[in-house]
Amino acid sequence: MKLLHTSDWHLGRSFHRVNLLGAQADFVDHLVETVREHEIDAVLVAGDVYDRAVPPLPAVELYDRALHRLADLGVPTVMISGNHDSARRLGVGARLIDRAGIHLRTDPAGCADPVVLADVHGDVALYGLPYLEPALVKDQLGAEKASHRAVLGAAMDRVRADLATRAPGTRSVVLAHAFVAGGQASESERDIAVGGVEAVPASVFDGVDYAALGHLHGCQTINERVRYSGSPLAYSFSEADHRKSMWLVELGAAGEITAERIDTPVPRPLARLRGRLEELLEGASYSAYEDSWIEATLTDPVRPEDPMARLTTRFPHTLSLAFAPEGRKEEGAASYAQRLKGRTDQEIAEDFVAHVRGGGIADEAERAVLHGAFEDVRAEDSRQETHR
Repeated sequence: MKLLHTSDWHLGRSFHRVNLLGAQADFVDHLVETVREHEIDAVLVAGDVYDRAVPPLPAVELYDRALHRLADLGVPTVMISGNHDSARRLGVGARLIDRAGIHLRTDPAGCADPVVLADVHGDVALYGLPYLEPALVKDQLGAEKASHRAVLGAAMDRVRADLATRAPGTRSVVLAHAFVAGGQASESERDIAVGGVEAVPASVFDGVDYAALGHLHGCQTINERVRYSGSPLAYSFSEADHRKSMWLVELGAAGEITAERIDTPVPRPLARLRGRLEELLEGASYSAYEDSWIEATLTDPVRPEDPMARLTTRFPHTLSLAFAPEGRKEEGAASYAQRLKGRTDQEIAEDFVAHVRGGGIADEAERAVLHGAFEDVRAEDSRQETHR
């Protein structure tokens, strides 16, 4: 049986100030074409379909078109809710949509109620475990405590119990949305540590043939039977080195697994550049990045004038600009009060000027302006005190 494993669509999300809806529509086109070209038997979407609980209308419309196109292909789709989704909203009409071959699993109570498909080798039971918020589902699942490991373990106990009642040789697949130990996170996933220990061991999925995971945005293999597909698009510059893809998983007669990565469309490459402004503007080695989305970190000792405007003359798609001046001393762990102790207002203001400018002490003219400002404030305070 051929399974196409994807997750973390985050429909409605932008990349810095860039609207990604067009790129997300291109991904849906690619998904549908992949299903058709590779004669996929089932599509697995492991959560975070939307980027937020109440998605914008264009994202909902894209989701609606995606479901219709998958249903028109006659290929079953199993989809779970992630921590970004509203399980209630995503699950509206789930029983009706089931009839079209779109199987939404958003209710923890149904985690042991599989979608059962069949091929020439027999049945395959596909279990959908939506994102499980420990404090909310602990009692419902009978977990020992409110932790990610406990609630996911309790859900998997139910899965294994149901699987034990099925015909010998029934193969099994689980969709889950969680942070599994050994996975590499990026900057664009929302933390799910609240409510207990964040990571769960891969062993929680023992007893099933394949675990299709969502949540982490990098495509990765925890072990042969436990994999993340990652997000189809990059959603932070920490993903600049990611190869975005889906897993095409073939489930053999005895549950053996073969997996192939299917690349997804890249709307524009990402690049993280670091150096002095003039180096970035003139260096021949940076020519390859002129059409990329850019995160630039400038290391000039003193903040250059109009750095963003100058950068965009060569890199028109610069989206993020940061400063890390060469030679700046780290302030360490000293508290704010400790750093100010014994310093005059004038000294503090001069340090502030140097900080916001990205390095370099205030010059004589600037010190004179600051001094005059403080003198004016003191004079005004004295006048007000006299009239009280």
